[in-house]
Amino acid sequence: MKAVLLMGLLALTLSAQAQTRHESAGLLPTPVARPLLEQDPSVAAARAALEAARQEAGILENSPHEWNAKMSGHRRAIEAGPHYREWTVGLERTLRLPGKAAADRKLGVATVAEAEARYGEALHEAARELLSLWLERLGAERSLALAGSNLQAAQDNLAVVNKRVRAGDAAKLDASLAQAELAEQKRLENEARMQASVAAAHLQARFPGVTEHLAALPEAFPLRESPAFWRERILAESDELKTAQALQEKAQAHAERASAEKTPDPTVGVYTGADAGGRERISGFTISIPLAGGQRSRRADKAVQLAEMSRHEVAQKRRQLEGEISGNVATAHGTFTSLQIAEQGAAAMQDNARLLQRAYALGEADLQSLLVARRQATGAAQNALAARVASLKAYYRLLVDAHLVWDLEHD
Repeated sequence: MKAVLLMGLLALTLSAQAQTRHESAGLLPTPVARPLLEQDPSVAAARAALEAARQEAGILENSPHEWNAKMSGHRRAIEAGPHYREWTVGLERTLRLPGKAAADRKLGVATVAEAEARYGEALHEAARELLSLWLERLGAERSLALAGSNLQAAQDNLAVVNKRVRAGDAAKLDASLAQAELAEQKRLENEARMQASVAAAHLQARFPGVTEHLAALPEAFPLRESPAFWRERILAESDELKTAQALQEKAQAHAERASAEKTPDPTVGVYTGADAGGRERISGFTISIPLAGGQRSRRADKAVQLAEMSRHEVAQKRRQLEGEISGNVATAHGTFTSLQIAEQGAAAMQDNARLLQRAYALGEADLQSLLVARRQATGAAQNALAARVASLKAYYRLLVDAHLVWDLEHD
């Protein structure tokens, strides 16, 4: 028993350490991310819907029937005799049968469960959007930095070319080519700056205040857990699946309610009155029961079929999620492998451009070869950056779907 407890504590500790590592690796910290998610309009709407569902559950807890007061008065006239004023008053109420009360309570619980799942799903979708926009912003900033480096390299290259032209070691055509390359790098730097501004605007508009916490683009991470771990964890935390299950419970509760409704609720009451001008007093009780028709049975049969349909929808949602999880895990593995290949290629292209730059300065290579090498290095660096952003998105999306960050598991 002690060994089991120790293993459980160790698992919780490792889980907490894993969450800390993920957050410190580049994601927004939880104290920053949670207010941004909670203030999202879709999350706020789902939170209001949850409160409404709790009120609805309280309504279902109580009987829908109310007391009904009745009063009547009339005047009795006897031919060739006296006239009397007479009256009756009564109080009656329809009684909810026990089976219907139990079904209503079950329906209330399922209504709250559905609203809670929809709130969790709204929070989950907002977290996905925050993650995506945040990484796009960081990637755009990194792309701008690369464009700035390329621009500086083009400026340095033009200075070298001009120096060689003045020394008579290079033709004026080389200076024109270097000037054209510098103009192209200026254009690319301007486009990168524009894309960074657009990414910042999108992020700021969707989550106001988040741009105050800008950070460097984090390094990508390989998946170390097995596909089975991600499948079980994400399915257990999936609010989409919880919503479908809650809808199934609601449909089952409706079916039970419709079945119980085949027996109508009785209405009971008491009354008192006065006849003969008050000389006669009467009192008694009443009971009335509607005569059930075939419509109630047909409604119950319909509710049973709807419950059966919802059961199949839960199975369909589970299969759909299993497919998405498998695809996301494969994507995370594949994008990380692509990133490693892209980074190796970028490093090789960068070394090649550096060697050609030195060779050109010594007069051992022509400018055309140098410019081609620089363009190849620039393209390889951009491809590596795009692969890094894609790998990070795939990796962190699994963490968000598994509710391993931003305290999503507590919701």
